[in-house]
Amino acid sequence: MFWLLIFGGIAFAGVAMLVAYGIWLAHKTADVLSELDMLARRVAELGDLVAQVGTAPAADRNLPGERDRDRLSISAE
Repeated sequence: MFWLLIFGGIAFAGVAMLVAYGIWLAHKTADVLSELDMLARRVAELGDLVAQVGTAPAADRNLPGERDRDRLSISAE
């Protein structure tokens, strides 16, 4: 009878550890899925930013070389 209590206690502890591990694993899975969702949002934001880079008309761009030419032509006059 004593051995039955020992093995029953070991079995109960094993089941308790499996339940605890399952709960821990569920939390870790939720954390990973949350991070993947955040990564997807950041990728979408990056795509929006990259799409906005080339939307300015060419006439509105003020390149450094053009400013230097304008400044040189003014100072030469």
